[in-house]
Amino acid sequence: MIKFDEDRSRFPEKNPDGTNIIDLESGRFTHLWQGPVHPGITGNMSLELIVQGDEVMSCKTHVGYLHRGFEKLMERRRFIQCLPICVRICVPEPDFNEYCLCATVEELAGVEVPDAGQWMRTLLLEMARLQGYLMWLGGISGALGMGIIGQWTNYGRDLILDRFEEITGGRVYHMHMMPGGVRSMTPDGFNQRMEENLREISEILKDVHKTMIENTVFRTRTVGTGYIDPLMVNKYGITGPNARAAGILRDVRIEYPYLRYGELDFEPYLGKDSDIFTRTLVRYNDTLTSVDLIRQIMSKMPSKGPFMADMPNMLHFKIPRGETYIRAECSRGEFGYYTVTDGSGYPRRINARGPSYTHGVSLIEKLGINANIADVAALMVSLHIYPPEIER
Repeated sequence: MIKFDEDRSRFPEKNPDGTNIIDLESGRFTHLWQGPVHPGITGNMSLELIVQGDEVMSCKTHVGYLHRGFEKLMERRRFIQCLPICVRICVPEPDFNEYCLCATVEELAGVEVPDAGQWMRTLLLEMARLQGYLMWLGGISGALGMGIIGQWTNYGRDLILDRFEEITGGRVYHMHMMPGGVRSMTPDGFNQRMEENLREISEILKDVHKTMIENTVFRTRTVGTGYIDPLMVNKYGITGPNARAAGILRDVRIEYPYLRYGELDFEPYLGKDSDIFTRTLVRYNDTLTSVDLIRQIMSKMPSKGPFMADMPNMLHFKIPRGETYIRAECSRGEFGYYTVTDGSGYPRRINARGPSYTHGVSLIEKLGINANIADVAALMVSLHIYPPEIER
């Protein structure tokens, strides 16, 4: 929807000499909103754009459409009661919230998770990454008018959700990790069913490569578009695939191994051109890596042994005073929780650090300038932004 802004005092922006860059009075600029309900927006947020012709001159992020104060709500609940809340911070990949919250609690309380529980958590996180990447592949294709890809990849994602449902009883929100370990291990026959799903997903990914990545139109639209200078990686706090597409290794699984990732054999894909096409290649290859990692985990995971530490009644669980930060590598980059305790049965402060906070505010506002209006949707999807991580 296009509308001209009534309060033109917010614009224009200024040149260093004080002259106006954007002057809506001239009639040469248009005030345009993309979102919050728009197929080219990755959730309930919006971009406020000033365009001249089809070129973006100003890009501002607006959030607040789904804010529920997740962090503040957790301060008013016991640790076990925080799990149904924290998973809402990242709906497509809730398991990373479970892990980071539980791991901070365990570190502050001095709890050691049994080996089987560590392996089970590793499996759950890699399954979450795989279905998250499949969802993303459908998103980037849809942003560029290739809707059939999303039909294929969402089917593959549903196969992984079937396995989540088999383990946890839930397809989207699982809450299978608990302070001290996990609720249960995999059921009988799980490995065989998962292997069948992985073979089917591998075939889907071959079709995705032929239909999208090798597609001339897709390459024309994405090669050279949305370039991120490698010098911006540290300055803007860029992590995960967005950094790896610039040729810089940013992967918590490699740099700060956690759970059982140090016992797995894998190497994240690094790009060099740092555009939308390269970010697609990085995530496509990471999807293949996740398929392989799940197979490795299933072959190494013990079939017997304790998966939960001896824990007190969680409704009366108190943690000594302290603070800690735990990080993990989600499909978008570094995901972390900073937790502070005061000796009571409630957290004193919880802060969730998702990569969308930097990618979806400062970075896209920078990259959006001078972009073509037709490329804004693909640019946003290529950065893999989830609004709840910004609002939380």
